[in-house]
Amino acid sequence: MALRETETAAPLIPSRPTLKKLQLAAAGCQACDLWKTGTQTVFGEGKQISTVMFIGEQPGNQEDLQGRPFVGPAGNLLDKALEEAGIDRSRVYVTNVVKHFKWEPRGKRRIHKKPNAAEINACRPWLQAEIDVIKPRVIICLGSTAAQAVIGPKFRVSTQRATFVQSDLAPFVTASVIDPPRAKRRAAPCGNAAIHRGSEEDLEGGRIGTFRAQYPAQVPRYARDDIISPAAEPVRRRRSLPIPASLASRDRSSSRSGSNRVATAADPSATAARARAL
Repeated sequence: MALRETETAAPLIPSRPTLKKLQLAAAGCQACDLWKTGTQTVFGEGKQISTVMFIGEQPGNQEDLQGRPFVGPAGNLLDKALEEAGIDRSRVYVTNVVKHFKWEPRGKRRIHKKPNAAEINACRPWLQAEIDVIKPRVIICLGSTAAQAVIGPKFRVSTQRATFVQSDLAPFVTASVIDPPRAKRRAAPCGNAAIHRGSEEDLEGGRIGTFRAQYPAQVPRYARDDIISPAAEPVRRRRSLPIPASLASRDRSSSRSGSNRVATAADPSATAARARAL
């Protein structure tokens, strides 16, 4: 039975969510119009005990057809970067900010189209629920759309990639890229090598290389063992994703009326205190 359309997916979140319950509930989500053109909902994938969460923008063409995240070209690059960085993908959780493929026709091809703020906001409760259930130690946003949806609209991947930011979502939150700028794609026919090299460097020694003890003082146990062998995570208070300024006033009024549960901006002080205590 099709679920009714809502302003956000918040009313669809189960009262006691698990990844399985969330996946089943999301399968019928109609919180925005993307369900009309997408083949299916593409929910996150991974174990509930995962300590590392990768968050992309939205599923692509292959993901939309197969119903699984990161199985297309970007997923292949991510797999290769993880393998060379010594990280087992089966021990990380991968998902997207938006759960349906947004595209526009170009001949016989379906070309990716960036989701807008309303679509991101409609899908936000699913991502919030995934974070609340998994309680990851490390969150890595892949690309600018994911980074700005999770970290905040002022975050710039071009200058801040692989820089850990204070967030109440997880002890360590940062962003990387697995897709080249359009200018570089046009200039370099073999751009995939450059894409992979950039993300690999982030995961290994240069940037998100804290996984390999680049910054042992700031990231003590997470450098090796916790990414490969998850440890128990202390219970943290509910964390929430930032809301775009253009939607903040509407979200506040919706929250007051009780018609939709909408995430609010997080206070980063608690995470900073936890990181110092580790």
